[in-house]
Amino acid sequence: MSLSVVGSPFFSLVNRTTDRLVGMWESRVLCEISTSLWKPFCGFHGDAISTAVFAVARDRARGELACTDAGSPDVTCPVLAPRLRRFCSPHGRLRRPLRPRRGPSTPKKTARCSCCGHRCRGRYDQRTVRVRDLGAADWRLYLEFERWRVWCPRCRNVFVEQLDWLATNPRYTQRFALHVGLLCRDMPNTAVAAIEHLHHSTVKDLDKRYMQQQLARAGTPAPKAIGVDEIAIRKGHTYRIVVSDLERARPIWFGGQGRREEDFDQFFAELGATKTDRLQLAVMDMWRPFRNALARHAPHARIVFDKFHVLRHLSDALDEVRRSEYRRLAGQDRTFIKGQRYTLLSRWENLSRDGRHSLKKLLAANRRLNTAYVLKEQFGQLWEYQREGWARAFFERWRESLKWQRLKPYETFAAMIERHWDGIAAYCTPENKVSLGVVEGLNNKIRVLQRRAYGYRDEEYLKLKIITAFLPPLPRRAFRGPLKSA
Repeated sequence: MSLSVVGSPFFSLVNRTTDRLVGMWESRVLCEISTSLWKPFCGFHGDAISTAVFAVARDRARGELACTDAGSPDVTCPVLAPRLRRFCSPHGRLRRPLRPRRGPSTPKKTARCSCCGHRCRGRYDQRTVRVRDLGAADWRLYLEFERWRVWCPRCRNVFVEQLDWLATNPRYTQRFALHVGLLCRDMPNTAVAAIEHLHHSTVKDLDKRYMQQQLARAGTPAPKAIGVDEIAIRKGHTYRIVVSDLERARPIWFGGQGRREEDFDQFFAELGATKTDRLQLAVMDMWRPFRNALARHAPHARIVFDKFHVLRHLSDALDEVRRSEYRRLAGQDRTFIKGQRYTLLSRWENLSRDGRHSLKKLLAANRRLNTAYVLKEQFGQLWEYQREGWARAFFERWRESLKWQRLKPYETFAAMIERHWDGIAAYCTPENKVSLGVVEGLNNKIRVLQRRAYGYRDEEYLKLKIITAFLPPLPRRAFRGPLKSA
């Protein structure tokens, strides 16, 4: 070791580090110093300084190196650390012995079978294993210990012993698996893998087990009001059905191979006949296969058509009127309509000052679009009535105002409302007043999950992500036993 390294400003840091490493860790703990600890101080020389730290520690252990105090550079004192010699390895690691130095610990006499849980007295063999634990101060920590294999008299076979503080993946502890699962709730797997120096498949495996534990703790609810909708998981009209509990505001089922009746039947098969009988209300769009499956499995449940799906049909009718007016006009009259699609489809209270100014100019220039926009804004009052009779009277007046307006898309929309009136008017009943925005909010959350991961090829993993996205995170002391599949 050259004198330039000994007298450098890093030597005081090395001095303190080696002193702390002697008595810092409990038995069975192996500490690896990460190179990133030195890189913020020395840039691209981080590898060289990290190697120098371990060399200084070995020299200090042998008593061959003098330490210079940073406060008094002229005073030197010998470093005598004879007990550190046996802790230093030639590979640059500091170890503590497996047994306490105050005396030999009492060896354990029994071990639990990992298959049946029976406590066995006999030992088949043992070997030293190494598992990763939670890090500290940018250091990766590992535990080394002796793990038994036992002969189980119940199973009549040899199994490794069960340790409750180990994850199902035996290379990691439970608390490290919990830490990775918490990170994956808000970060992509690639980012978690880069931070924790893991392979992305390992991160995915630990995240899966974390979410399975969430589902096991949450259980399967018995919903009284459900929301049914489909979500596209990839291009090519590939749909999956999402069923949510409106009272708890979270999804409870994701599956199927499309949006057919037999796909929705799978939900009722998993829910069971007893919980299906408790179902009282179902909010869905006007898709016929959903209604047929619900009528077959739960004929007593009331159907409420989703307000946002109905208003989306009305927005499509307004957009069709806008396109027809653009085709009909020519020259200067088109300039008022061009580029104003989203301004016209937005609600008045959601527009900015510039948007309201543009909308006023558009409605003043085109009378038909003015009428269509006013009718769209008025139709939203239908869901504010508390009696079906009042809602019916409002709809009759609204449909009467379509006469002589030459708004063909609006007439088609009014005919569709007439065909599905029972499901729309059911919301006016006080016991059916549930939050209709939960289903659309779930769909938006699912799209955010898909965009963050750039899509999911593993549908089982996507299912776990969707269902557990609205569950609370596991507490720090959540695990009483190993992480097991739900």
